[in-house]
Amino acid sequence: MLLAMVCVLSLVYTMVITGIAQVAAPDKANGSLITVDGVVVGSELIGQSFTGAGYFHGRPSAVDYSGNNSGGSNYGPTSADLMKQVSQRIEVVRKENNLPADAMVPADMVLASGSGLDPDISVDNAMLQVSRVASERGLPQSEVKELVDKNVIPPDLGFLGQPRVNVLKLNLALDQMAK
Repeated sequence: MLLAMVCVLSLVYTMVITGIAQVAAPDKANGSLITVDGVVVGSELIGQSFTGAGYFHGRPSAVDYSGNNSGGSNYGPTSADLMKQVSQRIEVVRKENNLPADAMVPADMVLASGSGLDPDISVDNAMLQVSRVASERGLPQSEVKELVDKNVIPPDLGFLGQPRVNVLKLNLALDQMAK
């Protein structure tokens, strides 16, 4: 009897909550999917790998952006392996973006997030990439910078967190601008 009640109640509860979510916030209930011409290209909640020079790059991912395997590298701040990875990433970022050897690089350009799936980058990160992206696409830097500015997401509730930019949305807007 207990097993039957648990099964029925858990099924009823799940269906009720799912129904409420579908009515109250269908976009979020379905994964905040982003579509282009009727084709799902990703979710605004899960990062993707963008490696082309004409695109803004997201944070590094310890799990190669695998949504079924989220997690960090588990390296601690004193790990020699982590320091080696970060040093290599800094050099890559400087080379890709034509920066001087002593240029500061935003932390989110070289450090993976805890989940490895962070879809957002800092505004500083995006602005550092403007020159490369504009040059690669043959666009004026001012237009690409303006596009970044238009895609800045303010802190939640106006004070929680930092302003950020969703990389997928920014790259889609960049593709749209290029048309």
